[in-house]
Amino acid sequence: MRKRAEDVERTRQRIVEATVHLHGTAGPASTSISAIAERAGVTRLTVYRHFPDETALFEACTGHWLSMHRTPQPMEWGTIENPLQRLTAGLADIYRFYGEGEQMLTLGLRDQHAVPEPIRAAWENMTRQYVDVLVQAWPQADDSVVLRAVIGHAAAFSTWRSLCREQGLTNDTAVEVMVTLAERAGGSRSWSR
Repeated sequence: MRKRAEDVERTRQRIVEATVHLHGTAGPASTSISAIAERAGVTRLTVYRHFPDETALFEACTGHWLSMHRTPQPMEWGTIENPLQRLTAGLADIYRFYGEGEQMLTLGLRDQHAVPEPIRAAWENMTRQYVDVLVQAWPQADDSVVLRAVIGHAAAFSTWRSLCREQGLTNDTAVEVMVTLAERAGGSRSWSR
């Protein structure tokens, strides 16, 4: 019984790893169950036996991929009281993650239409949490739609990709640019860094 359970778990893991590989190289929209089965060395039926629906497969794939990367830690930078220092630390952490996961994130966002709704919602919630933690340090944030928009823009993967990949900025320079923009959007009060 124990050996059988181990074999089942190994097969499941091969399917998950095959899915992660294909999502990260071809993208979710171009990843078929047949391709996953072929890469994992199993039948399509075996894939469906382990993952009865697309959401279960995506959840396992996402969980495995995230376990291999250090995700941003909003609880750490959320302890920083100074809004500019918190924003600097938070964006540096977020941009590091974006850089490390660029290929998968690019393909996942490109193929959002093929990603199950619960997975898209989880990504949006994670990004919203980053923005919420960054905004909370600004006393006037509740009254400033512009400040929240600027911080939301700064925390977006598309912003990082534009600044660092398309425009050639380093992560540090991109963070500095976004912090300066947020400082201007935050009003005339000067914050010491």
